[in-house]
Amino acid sequence: MAPHALLDTAEISDKARRDLLQLLEGIRGKKNLVIERSLAGPVGLFVKFSTLQEYGVDRVFFLENDNVDASQKNIIFLARAEQAKQVISVAEQIKRLRRSSSTDHEFSIIWVPRRTLVSDQILEDTGVLGEASVSEYALHFIPVADDLLSLELDEAFGDLYLRKDPTSIFLAAKALMLLQQRHGLFPRIIGKGDNAKRLCDLLLRMRSEVTASEDSGSGSTSVLGLTPSTTLESLILIDREIDFPTVLMTQLTYEGLIDEVFNINSNATEVDSSVIGAVNTPQPTPGSHNSSSTQSPAPTAQPQTLKRKIPLDDKDTLYQTLRDSNFAIVGSLLNKVARRLQISYESRNTAKTTSELREFVNNLPGLQAEQASLNIHTSLTEEIMKHTRTDIFSRVLEVQQNFAAGADPATQNDAIDELINRAVPLATILRLLCLASSFGSGLRAKDLDLFRTAVLHAYGHQHLLTLSALEKSGLLTPRSSSALGIPAAGARHATHGTNYAAVRRSLHLFADEVNEADPNDIAYVFSGYAPLSVRLVQCIIQKQFLTQLRSTGGQGHGNRQASATAAAPSGQGWRGFEDAVKNVRGATFDEAQTGEDKAVRARHILNGSGANSEKTVIVFFLGGVCRAEIAALRFVSRKLAEEGKGKRILIATTGIITGDTVVGASVEERKFGNA
Repeated sequence: MAPHALLDTAEISDKARRDLLQLLEGIRGKKNLVIERSLAGPVGLFVKFSTLQEYGVDRVFFLENDNVDASQKNIIFLARAEQAKQVISVAEQIKRLRRSSSTDHEFSIIWVPRRTLVSDQILEDTGVLGEASVSEYALHFIPVADDLLSLELDEAFGDLYLRKDPTSIFLAAKALMLLQQRHGLFPRIIGKGDNAKRLCDLLLRMRSEVTASEDSGSGSTSVLGLTPSTTLESLILIDREIDFPTVLMTQLTYEGLIDEVFNINSNATEVDSSVIGAVNTPQPTPGSHNSSSTQSPAPTAQPQTLKRKIPLDDKDTLYQTLRDSNFAIVGSLLNKVARRLQISYESRNTAKTTSELREFVNNLPGLQAEQASLNIHTSLTEEIMKHTRTDIFSRVLEVQQNFAAGADPATQNDAIDELINRAVPLATILRLLCLASSFGSGLRAKDLDLFRTAVLHAYGHQHLLTLSALEKSGLLTPRSSSALGIPAAGARHATHGTNYAAVRRSLHLFADEVNEADPNDIAYVFSGYAPLSVRLVQCIIQKQFLTQLRSTGGQGHGNRQASATAAAPSGQGWRGFEDAVKNVRGATFDEAQTGEDKAVRARHILNGSGANSEKTVIVFFLGGVCRAEIAALRFVSRKLAEEGKGKRILIATTGIITGDTVVGASVEERKFGNA
């Protein structure tokens, strides 16, 4: 019985890299790799294109481009088997190559993260199942940062809430189960939301199935050791539908605004070269334009490219400093860095000894790298400021803040109508309407009809389907009698959704005054609004702080440690906040996982008490998480470290989303007629 290993995201990356390279190594000779576009970026996070070349990959193509050539005998397809359209695309390309090429190709299909019966049936129906070697690549969690894991399921939000497809729940359970097999059982599984409860139940069932299969084996040792982990404290599951407003609002952190304005995919954003400077020619990766072409994979200049890819990851120390800061103070932070670099460069003029000059020369590469980073982030900041200083942005932000502060949604109707008349992008209007619906437990039928008419006239009648899809997702709904406290017939819950009027008071969701430069609460990420999802996490792991916050109304944080100790609720889980949590939509649960007594005692003897070791709290967002929530959880994690709680927070999710992602899942792209 080995000790439980500490959860290190770098180990997850290393394993994903080893598993992929092992699959490639099993296919001898040169090979062309055809990869699904949505997988290219995530794979590029842990394996470089040069490494793929060392394992025989000659050229890389995107599956969606349907342009793989016959230059190599071995052709490998790397795609998700969960999506029928991708399976069909793989089958069609294999058939095309069989017809058009004189080469006797050897096809290999690697399904991510698993092989499915449906994919086998499609391949069989199209007549290619026997012509390809089929395997699976169990790629689940992908480390996006040292404290952030993502399944990178781009369609998870739409699948869960619009199409009611539970596939992402199963994939999440599978990924979390693998963590338990490596690090021990989650001692507690706590969460909120109906889909989160389904995920919890599935995890418990998977555990019982693994235990039963091992008990029936020939005396093999349990993979889990049947003991709770000594390195993991708990798993907190948050269902996205309990808190739609947080992802619908405009994020005001630096990283959040980059995502809002430019979009961030796989730790990189693409910006017009006129904004950021000349295009570099880095080594191509599986997700780059170079590697997706049919030309040689060697780096080549592309002067016609108008976009420059900017990496945004932990390797950039300046970005680490800026990313979770409120955008209002980013300018001053950049100025401080610029002045420090200037002083460092000028030190060469004051160096009087050889050792001082040698020290400057040794520091020069680091200074140059930091200067390059400073130039990039200064350019990004200036471009974002052009966006944030517009009248439209200010007007939209004002409406959002009024909603968050508890204003009657009807009082903002004129402002939204004005924005529609000014031809603001549809996604922005839909976000405001969904915000009004979420905060107000639905829109009045009269207001909903008026906005429906305005949207159809301004943006096209195809968006009747868009509005219908938003209603099906629970984002834009008419106010029912249940919103007034009268349960609707056949309703699953006493209320239509989260009762924000009650939760706003009980969990202090809005702060009138926020110190963005030196924040003392998570409300800084939205300049006033505290994300409900993160407040719920605080109900579990920051009880003292939240109790003091409720009692003082956000004032007097300086003495919270001393004054809250006696009054703070004791115990684990939701204890002390049951009344507040009842006003949040969906099921509430708190499951404790225990092991067999003999195994627990053996584990205790092996590991000792473990009282002094840091434990990890995993917060998993089912349906997606936005970067403002990530910043808020990092703020909570830093506070826990300052208080010496011996805890760290690891964020996990099905994917990173924005408000545009949320409403975009429902937007009808087609138009009526031939237009």
